[in-house]
Amino acid sequence: MSETPQNESPDSADSPESPDFDAMTRDIAEVPAVEVIVTVAVNLMSAAAVKLGLTEEGDKYKDLDEARKLVHALAGLLDAGATEVSSFHAAPLRDGLKSLQLAFREASLIPDEPGQGPGEKYTGPVYG
Repeated sequence: MSETPQNESPDSADSPESPDFDAMTRDIAEVPAVEVIVTVAVNLMSAAAVKLGLTEEGDKYKDLDEARKLVHALAGLLDAGATEVSSFHAAPLRDGLKSLQLAFREASLIPDEPGQGPGEKYTGPVYG
């Protein structure tokens, strides 16, 4: 027999495993947009680095198809958000993006033509 009372579902709001959406909404409301954009960009960069095999685990998680998507999304975010974040934030993010684009080019067995690599439609050609 279940220990959950019949009027309560196991997913009730009182459950310690249920997220507190009100608190999450309040927390995100206090975060400036620039911080959200930078956090998303850093997460994309980190995920792309893993998929490029640039972590301690090396080739264990390497997946260039996934890396291409992440680098392209990062380039699009930085292109779209460039006017919204200060150069203080944008410059290191652009440098990180270029490093990832170069790493992608080096990791590819058959490198893309300049201007055709991930995100290069936003950044212009990246040369190695």
